[in-house]
Amino acid sequence: MLSTVLAFLVTIGVLVIIHEYGHYRAALACDVKVLRFSVGFGRVLWRRMHGETEFVVSALPLGGYVKMLDEREGAVPSSELSRAFNRKTLKQRAFIVAAGPAANLVLAVLLYACVNWAGVQELRPWMAQPKAESLADQAGLQARDEILSVAQVGSDAADEGWQTIRSMSDLQWQFTQAALAGRDLRLQVSHNASGAVDSQQRGSRTLTLPLSRIPAAEVDAKLLDRIGLMGPYVEPIIAQAMAGGPAERAGLKAGDRIVQINGQVPTDAAQLRQLIGASHDQGQVKPIQLKVLRAGQNLDITVTPAMKEVDGKQLARIEAGIGSPPAMVDVSYGPLEGLTLALNRTWDVSRMSLEMLGKMVVGQASLKNLSGPLTIADYAGRSAEMGWVHYLGFLALVSVSLGVLNLLPLPVLDGGHLMYYLFEGLTGRPISEVWMERLQRGGVAIMLTMMSLALYNDLARMLGSH
Repeated sequence: MLSTVLAFLVTIGVLVIIHEYGHYRAALACDVKVLRFSVGFGRVLWRRMHGETEFVVSALPLGGYVKMLDEREGAVPSSELSRAFNRKTLKQRAFIVAAGPAANLVLAVLLYACVNWAGVQELRPWMAQPKAESLADQAGLQARDEILSVAQVGSDAADEGWQTIRSMSDLQWQFTQAALAGRDLRLQVSHNASGAVDSQQRGSRTLTLPLSRIPAAEVDAKLLDRIGLMGPYVEPIIAQAMAGGPAERAGLKAGDRIVQINGQVPTDAAQLRQLIGASHDQGQVKPIQLKVLRAGQNLDITVTPAMKEVDGKQLARIEAGIGSPPAMVDVSYGPLEGLTLALNRTWDVSRMSLEMLGKMVVGQASLKNLSGPLTIADYAGRSAEMGWVHYLGFLALVSVSLGVLNLLPLPVLDGGHLMYYLFEGLTGRPISEVWMERLQRGGVAIMLTMMSLALYNDLARMLGSH
């Protein structure tokens, strides 16, 4: 819990400081006097003067601000009028406002580049047996298939460029982009029976996954489940037999490979768990006949499972950990390639975020995709526990989201001020005070609605409702 809180505070602190620093540096570059640089809102906990600017840390850490000299907020000495924000040219004011979101996007590029250069261990895209009759099953995916590359099918039926897949996270990202765009995805697949890296050279086949059948409203955290993918391939091996459970009483031991279950050969650990869970008749357990490979010898073992309630359903369980550790792969890139991929990822995440927001506004995407501070804190803690490289990747993702959010044309955000400046540039006059006040009230109402919905989604996820 403490680590989650600390990771969340570091996340918010870094992103707010970078965002406001963008405004601050741009203001100085335009010779605008900066009165205060605040991290947080409310009661001041710490303050220090640096030159003519007061730097403070305030009690409520969810944001910050840069206060500049401005005639609209108070009297300005005649000797400093030239340094007031409102006296600057339209281009200078727009530059200062846009510098905050731009700083977040630049930070994201640098963080993604650091992740690419440092390298990280990720799940290998070596697939488990998909669910029967699912989209993945209908496309022809099988257990032990390794996905090598993908390409979206364009509206003219011509494939876009093939993208190499190096990990499960790469694959999930490509699935999300294609499904959100309403496009099918071509998969170049190798049936990797041994798991050896060089088995990718033994030939491949091309499949088409009909992701266009999935409505944009269903593109969320459960997308892989909707496609029918059960995750990475895991060997059907007993990892641990729990003390006193049916597996241990029957004689199963860690390291036992399940060759057959009731005469059927399990393709992977996921299918083995399904077959065990279904080994009952209206709540009455049925003995399971297993053929087990142990130390080169075949053994016949009978296990009588116990009934357990799982997610509101009664399932048979043998009380054993099933599955070997999934295959991992080291993913890292050289200096130029890592930076290029970081730029591409920042652009792709920004574009997809805007597409998702647009589809949510018109009702084509689920509002469940909105996340608030509780979800951010949860993922901050999880990524920090996984290591600093994973945490940097998470930080980059949130930095992109913050940059994109602040560019939305809502009056209370930087994008709203840029909208005012666009109006001024087109008409030659600033927006009236009356309309400014109306738009501000409307912007506050929209932001409060979004924040409330995001918090509701956070609580629903914590309670298992989503």
